Amino acid sequence: MSVIEAKGVNLTFQTRDGPVHALKDVNLSIEKGDFVSFIGPSGCGKTTFLRTMAALETPSSGVLSVNGMTPDQARQRRAYGYVFQAPGLYPWRTISRNIALPLEIMGFSKADRQQRVARVLDLVELSAFGGKFPWQLSGGMQQRASIARALAFDADILLMDEPFGALDEIVRDRLNEALLELWQKTGKTIAFVTHSIPEAVYLSTKIVVMSPRPGRITRVIDSSLPRERPLDIRDSEDFIRLSHEVRDALREGHGDD
Repeated sequence: MSVIEAKGVNLTFQTRDGPVHALKDVNLSIEKGDFVSFIGPSGCGKTTFLRTMAALETPSSGVLSVNGMTPDQARQRRAYGYVFQAPGLYPWRTISRNIALPLEIMGFSKADRQQRVARVLDLVELSAFGGKFPWQLSGGMQQRASIARALAFDADILLMDEPFGALDEIVRDRLNEALLELWQKTGKTIAFVTHSIPEAVYLSTKIVVMSPRPGRITRVIDSSLPRERPLDIRDSEDFIRLSHEVRDALREGHGDD
């Protein structure tokens, strides 16, 4: 069952210097429970495409549906959670109260908020830190709190815009493992933007390779890796082969420009 469907999606921004063609003829189907990574050079439209799914940008033409609705309808129905590149936590609110903020805005009762916050804190292994303030947590812990906030209202879809890009490699590895565990526990459909080939290969059931602007999908690579993925799977022949396939697809995409 497709939960995100793009057919002939184009997006052109009008600027003072003339039109900027951000997306060109994007066609993609994301199935329920998929973990799909988007990879490509800077400025290729990865984040722009993710933002169209979240109704933060509007395509110039084409059709885009999220859970069988328009992106704006999906936003109103709370069909997805969005995780930005930076955690975006309010420093004057505790971690629990940061996570609860969208629930407050949506009108959930206090008891329901407390129950949901406790559940998602446990999911991201931050149960002992709900009373702390963001400045008391490491960058990796803050990003886990941001993921918990996106999960708090239990949306079916999680949209993630390069959430680990600013973290060091050791922390990034740990959060990659934690995100896979979270995906396996919850069965969410995840769309994930990254610049890292190893990260895309480690996390994904599908890797979507995009070309330089105007952003086009040049390849969709299905992963042959098992759902259970310890970190040392990155030394396996399958992982190395997939990494080479993604790298080759990125080079071909540059060649098409």
